[in-house]
Amino acid sequence: METILIVEDDPSILFGLTKNLKYEGYEVITANDGDSGLQEALSGKADLILLDIMLPGVNGLEIARTLKRAEIEIPIIMISARNQEIDKIMGLDLGADDYITKPFKVRELLARIRAVMRRQRRHDQRIRDEKRDYGEFMVDFAARTVSRDGSILEFSPREFELLRFFLENPNRVLERSHILNRVWGYDYEGTARTIDNFVTKIRQKLEADPEAPRFFVTARGLGYKFIETPEPATSGAELEAEPDPEEADEPEAAKKVRGRTSRRAKAATPSKPTAKAKAKPARAKKSSRRLKTGTRK
Repeated sequence: METILIVEDDPSILFGLTKNLKYEGYEVITANDGDSGLQEALSGKADLILLDIMLPGVNGLEIARTLKRAEIEIPIIMISARNQEIDKIMGLDLGADDYITKPFKVRELLARIRAVMRRQRRHDQRIRDEKRDYGEFMVDFAARTVSRDGSILEFSPREFELLRFFLENPNRVLERSHILNRVWGYDYEGTARTIDNFVTKIRQKLEADPEAPRFFVTARGLGYKFIETPEPATSGAELEAEPDPEEADEPEAAKKVRGRTSRRAKAATPSKPTAKAKAKPARAKKSSRRLKTGTRK
């Protein structure tokens, strides 16, 4: 059953909409001011929002702007007494899916709600039914399975939702706070360390080398990024298997050259004089004196 959030400060309109929507089979959440309406919208419980513009506290346009900034994709139908073209354009530019002016017919509003919900269901169904192959692993959103090398991997519900969020936002830096809000919800009181632990688990399951990830990389000081088409990994074995043709016969010669170079460097390095070396000049002086003495004789 789909849930509709009504943010409206007029008690009579709020009562009438609540009664009609429940009669149509919808779950209904209500808020009669902007502040409580924003909190309900951020909770992520609603499938669609009926949003008045003129509200006590935070107005409807600011609520829509906040949801857009947080990238919370909940369909919005704006309800307002403002019927100027600029008001409609501003509301639609801020992320509203439709705009209806007061006074309105309930039957028309219900038809607009059904139209918006149909579009949203088609969008969600495309994502759920889609299979994506990333070369080293495959994700089946309909079956909620992840496979690698033909084997199904075990993913917890939260791990799968985090993986889905990464895959739906490729090549973008996702801040830890944003990931927490979208995957765990705005009312979750965990820390960034929670995300780090889950990302580590995903790397261990999907990366060839979890210590040097290619798909799920860290954006230092910010969060993480999923690289949809990473550069191919080049291993040390591959480098050794393709030596330079001109240097194919070089290893032994190179060793000899290195040996000669090492000996020369060793010889050129001045060493500390030993006790014997210090004594030699003194003996030389004595010998010189004897030689002079012998000459005089």
